Amino acid sequence: MSQPLLGIRVLDATHVLAGPFAGYQLALLGADVIRVENPAGGDVARMGDPDPARRAKGMGYGFLGQNANKRSIALDLKSPEGQAAFKRLAATCDVVIENFRPGKMQALGLGADDIRALRPDVIYCSITGFGQQGPLTGRPAYDHIVQGMSGIMAVTGTEESGPVRAGFPLVDYLAGQMAAFAICAALYRRAVTGEGEVIDCSMLDSALSVMGPVVSEWSIGGQKPRRPGNKPYSGSPFSGCFDTAEGMIVVVGNTMAQAERLCRVLGLDHLLDDPRVNDWRAHPELADEMRGLFEAAFATRSALDWEEALNAVSVPCGKVRDIPEVLAEPHVTARDALHEVFVPALGQAIRVPGLGVRVGGENGRVTAPPPLMSEHADAVLAEAGYAPAEIAALRAAGTVL
Repeated sequence: MSQPLLGIRVLDATHVLAGPFAGYQLALLGADVIRVENPAGGDVARMGDPDPARRAKGMGYGFLGQNANKRSIALDLKSPEGQAAFKRLAATCDVVIENFRPGKMQALGLGADDIRALRPDVIYCSITGFGQQGPLTGRPAYDHIVQGMSGIMAVTGTEESGPVRAGFPLVDYLAGQMAAFAICAALYRRAVTGEGEVIDCSMLDSALSVMGPVVSEWSIGGQKPRRPGNKPYSGSPFSGCFDTAEGMIVVVGNTMAQAERLCRVLGLDHLLDDPRVNDWRAHPELADEMRGLFEAAFATRSALDWEEALNAVSVPCGKVRDIPEVLAEPHVTARDALHEVFVPALGQAIRVPGLGVRVGGENGRVTAPPPLMSEHADAVLAEAGYAPAEIAALRAAGTVL
């Protein structure tokens, strides 16, 4: 089944990236995701674009990338009427997601306890920088702050460059995926037990959860991880990043079989005569000693030529591609890793990321473009039982845009 969450309704009271990305994962799996936005401009991600025409329509690429398949209502949560409307909407939903600072939703009367009093089996997920408890709870956070505080930047870059953050909001995406993963688990548990759940997703926790090797290097091995740059984590002298006649290539030779095939293709078989290569982990000096020979060999052909030649003999490798190259890659198209959807507000089709995993033969499914702000307010309120006159009154009061 390609859309296992068909029939699940999600109230997505999030903004910017981590929260909206969690909702997007659920939407790709078939859930009906309703964005709740601030009437005073909507999600600030709508302005995440240098192009003034897209910004004027609230359709910046900072918003487009993780909001397809969703509906939108702009609702003033600071007003009693807006809070009442949120509760009525939540009562019709299986999942509520929010990513305000701890205590904000509770202060509005919209916290987990408030919503569970209306619907005990609801899955209520909060995404924050540092979680709902602990000494750092309540601190504001952005992706690059957590990249620094989690230790990611401490193991990125080189000893000469100092700490370097990842070139995209890695932790935001990790937290969004972790939240979606936990929500799916909670939905399964609810199907078995009938019970709802409260999920506390922390960006810091999410980052640490995928840092096992470097955490263990210190906590178990007692060694403080260093910034390796493009050096292989394995330490193998037969692995690394190398400039070629055109472009850069990443090569992995972590086993002796891979190393032998690599050296044969490069014409460097004599390197295998060194007895130290059979125990290269005990001889870290080998990597520096051999690098110049590898660099000279790789410089004779292009990265794409080497990629073809080495993969032909099962040496793992790949040309370092820029984003335009990746998006033009036939394999990416064959995997449906990106979905094309027409956006009426822009008068053009765009490509947005898929789920990242094939379920039932599909890499998620995009059935609708990212919404205009409050595009679906009337329909969403009607589904919650509001009569046309009540909706008109909410609009007149400025509670709904």
